[in-house]
Amino acid sequence: MAQQHHALSSQESYNPNHLLDILLGKMQLKNDAALSRMLEVAPPVISKIRHHRLPVGASLLIRMHEVTGMSIRDLRDLMGDRRTKYRLSDAQGRPKPEEKAAQAAAAAAAQQQAQPAQPSQQNNEPSSGNYAH
Repeated sequence: MAQQHHALSSQESYNPNHLLDILLGKMQLKNDAALSRMLEVAPPVISKIRHHRLPVGASLLIRMHEVTGMSIRDLRDLMGDRRTKYRLSDAQGRPKPEEKAAQAAAAAAAQQQAQPAQPSQQNNEPSSGNYAH
């Protein structure tokens, strides 16, 4: 089977093992199984990260932050992630044409409902409301 690497692993300084080793020491844990329990992830997740088959995702990074109290920036620095911004591809987050049409129709309907209806003046008597004269 060909070994797959994620895009971040192409950075020369990227080393998630360093981050995982620091966490083991900081949390005084003996092994990756204990670390996976602490982070509430399955043990294969840690193994895949160590072998560069899975990147440290945002949710795991946030969990590391919650457990250790370390800043996200510090955690990213420990694994060698020096990117300053994360960018989505052009296609991600863009609505499909049929979704766009449905959104436009919903917006038009909402705008039409927001405009108060003009009362028709059939009889010219002033309205007295609920009060008797």
